[in-house]
Amino acid sequence: MSSENLHEPSELLSEDTKNQHRAIVSLREELEAVDWYQQRAEACSDAELRAVLIHNKNEEIEHAMMTLEWLRRKDPGFAANIATYVGATGSIVAVEKDETGGRESAAPAPVSLGIGSLKGMK
Repeated sequence: MSSENLHEPSELLSEDTKNQHRAIVSLREELEAVDWYQQRAEACSDAELRAVLIHNKNEEIEHAMMTLEWLRRKDPGFAANIATYVGATGSIVAVEKDETGGRESAAPAPVSLGIGSLKGMK
């Protein structure tokens, strides 16, 4: 992966942050592929091709979930939110309100990376 894909100069970022970036970008790409395959399958007039496209979509879902699981294992924020929302029943919004007590977000305050301001860095 080239450093151009990162939003900050890669020499300022830890390996953990770079790996998380790789996972997030990969997850986004897998979900985009799911969307593309679904749209193509729905528009397809050939039943056999439609079946192939749906098969491919399901493979992309598998890849996305594997990446999400990696993120869950590596990031407490992902782990906490997955534990709260995945598998919950009823209204998702109600689950969020129950979890936060009606506050805007249950997310913990950001932790400083100890690298100072990066504004103006190119």
